[in-house]
Amino acid sequence: MRVLIIEDCTSIRQNVASNLIEEGYVVDSSATGDEGLWYAENYDYDVIILDLMLPNINGITILTTIRGKDINTPVIIISARDTVDARIDGLNAGADDYLIKPFSLRELAARVNAQVRKKYDRKLQLHETNGLTIDFAAKKIFVGSLEVVLTVREYGILEYLIQREGEVVSRRDIWTHVYQEHKECTSNAIDVYIGYLRKKIKAVKGPDLIETRRGLGYSIEK
Repeated sequence: MRVLIIEDCTSIRQNVASNLIEEGYVVDSSATGDEGLWYAENYDYDVIILDLMLPNINGITILTTIRGKDINTPVIIISARDTVDARIDGLNAGADDYLIKPFSLRELAARVNAQVRKKYDRKLQLHETNGLTIDFAAKKIFVGSLEVVLTVREYGILEYLIQREGEVVSRRDIWTHVYQEHKECTSNAIDVYIGYLRKKIKAVKGPDLIETRRGLGYSIEK
């Protein structure tokens, strides 16, 4: 899952990014409104974390601009503006959530997780598919009572495929949402990690979950 942070305060930006990376997210960040808007318009994110008072372009302008272009990425505003009017303005401009500074990093991570579940229509923290259970909160995978022990990247790929259950997901989409770099996916890295996932799931007698769609990508059928 990929998150964009647009925040001009260096300490907040870095702390939020570090915490979300520890949670398994891929994170891009920007300290200015114009650069942040460029990221939001040119890359696909699962959640955008947006400050309001930014250099060059303010947060409300960013929000109204992307909504005007039908970019429906969930947006969480983080702001020291704590009045009811400020919160109403942010939500009316198209924000999905509003968190007042100072805030708990754990709470922000929980709100990001909630927006991701909502985006992919996952209302429960536990989701079962074809004999495999994913705990989105704990970021763990189980076959029955046995945990499938995954690396952060392996988990990220499997979680993204499960979030898009029933769809064919291209290698490019997986790369964009799971890898830190925006460079082109020209290697067989995705195929290698899919292979790792299949072996680990099979090792605990799990289902043959991930289907290869030749020339298109991968899918997990409902």
